[in-house]
Amino acid sequence: MGGPNGAPAPDGAPALDDTPAPDGIGGEQADEGGGAADEGGGAVRSAVRAPEIAYHPARRSVARRGPADPVKVLMHRHRDLCERAVDPLEIAAGLEAHGLTDRTAARYRHRDVFSLAEELYARVPGTSRPVPRAPAPDPDPGKEATGWALPALLPGAACLATAGALRVTEGVLGGEARFAVTAVGALLVVLGLRLALRSGPLRAPEAVGGVTLYVCWLLGYTVYGDDLLTQVISGGPDGRWTAAPAPLLGLALALAPAAWCARLFSVHARRRLAGSHGLSDFGAGVRPLLYGVVALFLCALTALLFLAALGHPNSLGHPGASGQPGALGHPGVDGAGLVAPAALGALLFLARLLAVHGFPEPAATGLAAACAVEVAAPFLVLAGRLPGLGLVARPVDALYAAAGPGGVPILACGVAAFGLLVHASVTLTRASAHATA
Repeated sequence: MGGPNGAPAPDGAPALDDTPAPDGIGGEQADEGGGAADEGGGAVRSAVRAPEIAYHPARRSVARRGPADPVKVLMHRHRDLCERAVDPLEIAAGLEAHGLTDRTAARYRHRDVFSLAEELYARVPGTSRPVPRAPAPDPDPGKEATGWALPALLPGAACLATAGALRVTEGVLGGEARFAVTAVGALLVVLGLRLALRSGPLRAPEAVGGVTLYVCWLLGYTVYGDDLLTQVISGGPDGRWTAAPAPLLGLALALAPAAWCARLFSVHARRRLAGSHGLSDFGAGVRPLLYGVVALFLCALTALLFLAALGHPNSLGHPGASGQPGALGHPGVDGAGLVAPAALGALLFLARLLAVHGFPEPAATGLAAACAVEVAAPFLVLAGRLPGLGLVARPVDALYAAAGPGGVPILACGVAAFGLLVHASVTLTRASAHATA
């Protein structure tokens, strides 16, 4: 017999006809097992063509399948996040925290991270999502605000009551009795501060060791630091340090505006997050909000520091200590003396705002840096008295000559507060900083 195209076939091999079979014949023969094949070579043609015809449907199915679903890969990668989320915004915040941007979302066929999060939220069944129920009536905003506003007023009220008691009993009670009144007032202030920070807008979910020590040192230096540095530079310390209670009173009263400003920032940032269409859009809207809230708090803090100085003359600013009118036209109230406690208040507010939104480490770093500068200032002056080390005291002497004893806390707290503000303008403008707890 002849092979295909007339070529001779090998010995013992059947001849193969390469003429195409009519449509459907080869498939039917393959399905029926060759039962309808003709005699003498039809069965051979059916057996040879069956594998070839069976290959074509598989090839057509591969071409029909198309590319893999890219969202499905992301869905499996972040399944835990999607299952725990209670709304799409939480998924968007988690994706943004893992480095996903709006440009990256385009690779998953979405215009931004928010629309990608909505698809993930719809496709992944959640394990902790609330069961649908009838909408509950909205809580009374007044009652909700009362729950955190009253504790925020306690430290200022306790500090104000202690200062009033000391003023009334001046010249009546002895030194031990006045010390007892001061100790009781300080205890009440600490308890009120602890209660205010455990609930409400100033409650931080995480804490870093050493923060309490840093805050205590900064507040203590605000009260006694100016007189301590003055005595050290003049050759001392020589005796008891004169306390300046006005800054502490103003800072305690400013806790309520701090809580209100933190609440304002959190609520408006959450609303912008719900209405944003991209991470860049959200960041551009939250950054001015952050600056506005910080400026609003500084205005309230400055006003409270001035009012506290009116009740405690000669406690803010050395120019007023001589009895002459200070820069603000009132004896004992100097404009430069308000800058140091205002810088400390801004530092404490920004540190707490960062801790509230999940960034306690930068907050602790800023507080520690301010403490380091204030601790180093008197020690550098003392070290400068040693032979050959006079050079180390010159920066502190120059700062004291230029800005007075308040120059050290202004430099320490001001630079640290500015650093935290720059850090907050980057971290608090991310969606992950406002995810639902």
